[in-house]
Amino acid sequence: MVSTLGVAVVGFGWMGRVHTQAYVRLPHHFPQLSVRPELVAVADEVPGRAEEAAGRYGFATAARDWQEVAADPRVRAVSIAAPNFLHREIGVAMARAGKHIWIEKPVGLTADDARAVAGAVAEAGVQGAVGFNYRNAPAVQTARAMIAAGEIGTVTHARVRLFSDYAAHPEGALTWRYERARGGSGVLGDLASHGVDLARFLLGEIDALTADTAVFVPERARPTGATAGHTRATGGELGPVENEDYVSCLLRFASGARGVLEACRVSVGEQNTYGFEIHGTKGAVFWDFRRMGELGVSRGTAYQDQPVCTVYVGPGHGEYAAFQPGSANGMGYDDLKVIEAHHFLRSIAEGTAHGATLDDAVHSATLLDAMTRSADLGTWVSPG
Repeated sequence: MVSTLGVAVVGFGWMGRVHTQAYVRLPHHFPQLSVRPELVAVADEVPGRAEEAAGRYGFATAARDWQEVAADPRVRAVSIAAPNFLHREIGVAMARAGKHIWIEKPVGLTADDARAVAGAVAEAGVQGAVGFNYRNAPAVQTARAMIAAGEIGTVTHARVRLFSDYAAHPEGALTWRYERARGGSGVLGDLASHGVDLARFLLGEIDALTADTAVFVPERARPTGATAGHTRATGGELGPVENEDYVSCLLRFASGARGVLEACRVSVGEQNTYGFEIHGTKGAVFWDFRRMGELGVSRGTAYQDQPVCTVYVGPGHGEYAAFQPGSANGMGYDDLKVIEAHHFLRSIAEGTAHGATLDDAVHSATLLDAMTRSADLGTWVSPG
């Protein structure tokens, strides 16, 4: 028997819309799920934005104050897609109000923020999911299974990259993303958080790291009105960019493997160039988000001059079968968020965590804090 679950979305920029669309699509792709989301409330502080979302998607209630959502007894689960500096306050409040939460990474500005939200979720006995969506790609799931099965031997070294040009334009507005007090650690929280989650998901815990960071666009114009996404601004008062445009990091895994993680938000010519290369004693696996349904695989006994083949994921790989009937039919970014929504609601229905959790967010945030500390000290550090 299928029951309904009242859900709300707090923060209706691009990511709030993506969460909403994932809820709407969920019954189409996962009809076997025993709970179905009902869009009860949406909140956003920008005047008119919540009302527009309610009219477009059918939320029963629109509000400017997220505290109205926390007090609404119809709401049992909340997507938190507000800016980073609000994650801790909203996440803790929603958990204490007995709401299950699906919160976007990096879950606050620091590891302390992530721990506070995780602690509130644990104390309240609710479920907490985190937006580490790239681990949901069927090719990534397949790579993890291959590595665990020893198909490329013992992992020796890996490279994780996350390059984007969303902040490359010098007229990009000085929004909250570039302020330390509201955006936190810049490209570390925005992109490197995904990178360390992928690294841990695929290869296990990280024992030590050393990092270097830089700001390449030191000033931007302040916006004159409300912003959503990556808005441009010209003619406004210039202000300083307070957090990182770029990070490079060497990693030492508990397994003995070595790694390189590199992330940049001002990489001209790079549009969502996310992926990894993982090498082992008998082979390697390669993945590029822009070719999400493909996995480069080298395995065998040749070692030298061993070829690489392309595996097109299909039914039987991760959650691919919920979207397409045959291999090499394309999936997209929004599909990964539908998978994430499925994990979230399944966790609520079964009372057991599925997918990325607040514990994963704490691990990620701890590693990001370690990167910041390493860059300041100019030395290797251990997380924690």
